[in-house]
This record gives sequence, C-alpha cells and structure tokens, in this order.
Amino acid sequence: MNSTEAGLAAARPDVRTRRAGRLFSAMAKENAVGYLFIAPSLVLFAIFLFYPLLKSIYLSFFLTDPRGRVAAFVGLDNFGSLFRSDAFWNSLLVTLKFTALTVPTGLLLALLLAALTFGKLRGMRTFRFVFSLPVALSVSTSSVIWMMLFHPTTGTLNYFLTKIGLSPVQWLTDPAWALVSVSIMTVWMNSGFQYIVLLSGLQGIADDIFDSARIDGSGPFRTFFQIIMPLVSPTLFFLSVVSVMSAFQSFGQMNILTKGGPAGSTEVFVYSIYKEAFINYQFGTGSAMSLVLFAIIMLLTFLQFRFERKVHYH
Repeated sequence: MNSTEAGLAAARPDVRTRRAGRLFSAMAKENAVGYLFIAPSLVLFAIFLFYPLLKSIYLSFFLTDPRGRVAAFVGLDNFGSLFRSDAFWNSLLVTLKFTALTVPTGLLLALLLAALTFGKLRGMRTFRFVFSLPVALSVSTSSVIWMMLFHPTTGTLNYFLTKIGLSPVQWLTDPAWALVSVSIMTVWMNSGFQYIVLLSGLQGIADDIFDSARIDGSGPFRTFFQIIMPLVSPTLFFLSVVSVMSAFQSFGQMNILTKGGPAGSTEVFVYSIYKEAFINYQFGTGSAMSLVLFAIIMLLTFLQFRFERKVHYH
C-alpha cells in the first residue's frame, strides 16, 4: 500500500464519522420540530388531564372543607366509606343498567340503518343526511328536545299513545320508566356518530365481494351475517369500546332531564361524583369516586380487548 492509499484508508473513518454526525444532527432537528408541533397539545393535556388526575389522587386521601381546602389526612378511609355506601352501589348498578340499555341497542340500530342505506340506490343521500343529523347536536340541545317530547301533558309521545288508546306514561317522573326514557334519548343522540362510522366501514368493503356472493347464490341474510358482519367487526369493536366508555361517563342528559331522580333511578356514577363533590362539598370522597370510575373503565376496556382475537382484520 502506497502513501496515497494509506491516506485514503485513514480518511474513510473520518468521512463515516462526519456522515453519522450529520445524520444524527438531522434526526435531532426533525425530532425537535416534531416536539415543537405537539408542545401545545402536551401543555393542554398537562393542564386539563394530568394535573386534575394528580389532584384527584391527592384529594382522595384527605377530608376537605366546603372550599375544597385540605382539612385532615384520612388515608384510605374515603375509599372504605365509599364501598360501604349504598348510594355507591346503587349508582354503579344504575350505570350498568344504562350501559346495557344503550350500547347494544345503539350499535344494532346504527348497523341496521347503515346496512339499509349504504347501497347506491337513488335517494340514499337524503336518508344518510337525516340519519347523521344527531351528531350535530350537543347533549344539552338533545336533552331539551326530548324533554319536550317526554312532557306528560303536552309531549308528542303521550299524544300518540292516547291516539291509539293507551294511557299516558310519566316518562321522567316514574322510577320504572325514567332510566328507559333517558336511554332512548341517549341511543338517538349517539346514533349519528355510530351510523357515520358504520356506514364508512360498510362502504370500505370492495364491490367484488358482494358480486362474488351473488354469483355463489348467497342470499341477503347469509351475505349479511357471514360476509358483512365479519368485515365490519373492527368497526363494531371500536364502537363498542367507545360506547361503553361514553356510557360510563354520561352526565349531561341526567342532569338536565331527571337530576338523578326519581328516587335515584337515574343517578349514574358520574352524577354521583358531581353530587358528592359540588352539592355535598365532599371533594375527597368525590375524588375517590372518580378514581374508582377510572379503574372500572380501564378494567372494562381491558376485558373488551381480550375479545379482540374474534375481530376479523382484512
């Protein structure tokens, strides 16, 4: 090896080092730009999510005065008194009933409407627009609309019941009907979002699949249950997880329509937290309840993901 070749061989590591340095510098700049873009979101999460969570954990170990100031350290006594409270178990039972009434019904209704309107027939766009309308309404607006429909004397629902010879129903004041009434309103309120998501899932299925099914002589019911259902199972799984979480966090419609009544029949878990913290001014117990709700939602989400193996990802 002459002197020139030796110099080139000695220079190669320096070239590699410089290239690695430039690559590392470029990656660092790219990462810095990425963190700069997500910094506003991180700040908002820290203010409105992480800080309240840490504050709730802190307050759950204390008794507080009506202004929310720490009065005395009680350790786990707030959790103990919570699990010994009949109101806690009643709110949990009401929330489970509410979830059972709204989630399966809402998914079945949205799936039925999406299956009826995802075709390319004339006039389907009008139906899609109508079925998607509830997504544009807030909880308060939807609650006010249904409050007028549920009115015992001037409500439209009782008007039609009397027209067919049935007795009027005390929709929001009868303990046997109050939770059902709020559930009906909730199913309608959530139907727009669920319908749009399921319609998108159905429209994502290739036309060749339906053509092959028709050629093989598959009827509409067999096509729906053996072809469509497995192909939209990822969409249904996503909606089931989101709907269960939403049902356990429902508050607005109960606060507007029933105030948790009558006789606690619509006092769901979040309304109990609100009442404990902002009506009874027991912020320590309210914080403990919010942490229990967080744990319950995490457990339910984990159990739902255990069934993910039955989802057909195509």
